[in-house]
Amino acid sequence: MTSRYAIRDVRAVLPDRVVDAATIVVEDGLIASVQSRGAAPPDAFDGRGAFCFPGLVDTHSDGLEKELRPRPGVELPTDFAMRSFESRVRAAGVTTLYHGVGFENGEKYQRSVNMANSLCDAIERRAGAPGALIDHRILYRLDARDRDGLEALTARLPERLDDGANALVSFEDHTPGQGQFADRAAFEVSIAGSRGVSDDVARKIVDELIVEREQMAANRGLALPWLTGEAASGTIRLMAHDLVSADDVDEAVSWNAAIAEFPTTVDAARRARECGLRTVCGAPNVVRGQSHSGNVRATELIALGLCDGLASDYLPSTLVGAVAVLVATGVCDVPRAVALVTSGPAGTVGLTDRGRLTPGHRGDLIAVAIEGSWPTVRAVWRPDDGDPTGERN
Repeated sequence: MTSRYAIRDVRAVLPDRVVDAATIVVEDGLIASVQSRGAAPPDAFDGRGAFCFPGLVDTHSDGLEKELRPRPGVELPTDFAMRSFESRVRAAGVTTLYHGVGFENGEKYQRSVNMANSLCDAIERRAGAPGALIDHRILYRLDARDRDGLEALTARLPERLDDGANALVSFEDHTPGQGQFADRAAFEVSIAGSRGVSDDVARKIVDELIVEREQMAANRGLALPWLTGEAASGTIRLMAHDLVSADDVDEAVSWNAAIAEFPTTVDAARRARECGLRTVCGAPNVVRGQSHSGNVRATELIALGLCDGLASDYLPSTLVGAVAVLVATGVCDVPRAVALVTSGPAGTVGLTDRGRLTPGHRGDLIAVAIEGSWPTVRAVWRPDDGDPTGERN
């Protein structure tokens, strides 16, 4: 690929408007111009009237874990899973992705600190490879009550990422009866469905898990001083996960948290906004129209202006799907919907060089056709590509 390329006949989605019949020119990896009916070079890609967005930015994806273990008892080679998942992500229009890596030893999600280190190694290898299809980054997920996870993360965590950005850390407590599963009944339903057991067995599993987690409660106090200090120094950018109440938000502020990730109630999201925290909601919640665990609908928070960006959580294709749903249902217009999966999440994690279709920003671009209520990603372009996907005239 040359250092200069162009795309013609697209509906370019700028931060505040849509420019029809646009020509976009990228030079030396950066957007040089966006012009309505602008002159296009002979070798320009033909967008065929599709929308053109900045490449999507995903701040939380657990998809690599699922790619690694696609079904019970099956584990694929880590580097193969990385390549396979990377292709899925690229096809969904995501050009920057933070892989969620859980630092914990726990049967619930089949995670271990050895697995965490192996995944981080694979992500770092692929991130540095010339043929990488997306910008791979890491979201370090720390279980609040797992001492092994804390020790592994403090041994692993770099002071800063290669480009000078803060390391992104999510502090999470998935003990039944709080956070995501504040209603333990919803967790019992989840256990029964995912493990194929009866309601009585699921209830017993949750009882045992609560006892086990309570025995680990002291470890939370060991993690907080380290997290609070690192967040204050700017070494990490701290996410507080699954906040339920205004009091939860106030506690997170005392940790120097900068981000409220997946708040479960309107009260928590509103308090986060009052305290200056950035708020992340789930794109699957938008596409489905509800939370899978009975919490607040993401569309409600978006309509109230209490969401800064969406994350795919467990399904990358829901980011572009959420754009289509938000526009079709009238929750927001196209520029605002696109911002929730581009400039919004980029700003949340401190990436100021991408997420906007304006001169000077990275030339990560996608062409999206929206037919009815659903989208199709038609093409993806990145300056780092050796051979970009897309259609020439």
